[in-house]
Amino acid sequence: MILLRHGQSAFNAIFTATRRDPGIIDPGLTELGVAQAEQAAEALAGEPIRRIIVSPYTRALQTAAPIARRLGVPVHVNPGVRERFAFSCDVGTPRSDLAAAWPAHDFSHIDEVWWPGLEETAAEIVGRAALFRAEMAALPDWAQTLVVSHWGFILSLTGSSVGNGQWLRCDPAAPAPAQVVWHP
Repeated sequence: MILLRHGQSAFNAIFTATRRDPGIIDPGLTELGVAQAEQAAEALAGEPIRRIIVSPYTRALQTAAPIARRLGVPVHVNPGVRERFAFSCDVGTPRSDLAAAWPAHDFSHIDEVWWPGLEETAAEIVGRAALFRAEMAALPDWAQTLVVSHWGFILSLTGSSVGNGQWLRCDPAAPAPAQVVWHP
């Protein structure tokens, strides 16, 4: 499967410069983030992607949109690939609001409040990533899947840190990283 980190969000732009939480809830993409999403759509155009799994955060949905449009593939919203809940940007948008904003996507299977109420530990997100890895490994078409996710989830799944708009390949049947080092 291919793992793509969402494009730069308004939170990322400020946090990267200040290392302080700017208090932005479920931020959208910046102009640079939109460009990164378009670049990802161009770069992934030749890949045999048949399905996109996307986190319900706005920044991930916005990143997946040009790719889905270009490839004409279905988008499946999955809260299991969300970011580690630790900052203001990890407070999501309620399901009913997402359904109104993204009418082409099915949100009926997620709770109205789909993000946790308390900060997740590193062990909790690593466990969530391991569960997703096992679920994907059981699918015969995992190699044709694009997952649009977040820094912490991709780190937990692969042990690799990726920048906004960057992607990497992941074989879910391969051994998981022995140890994930967290350093936000």
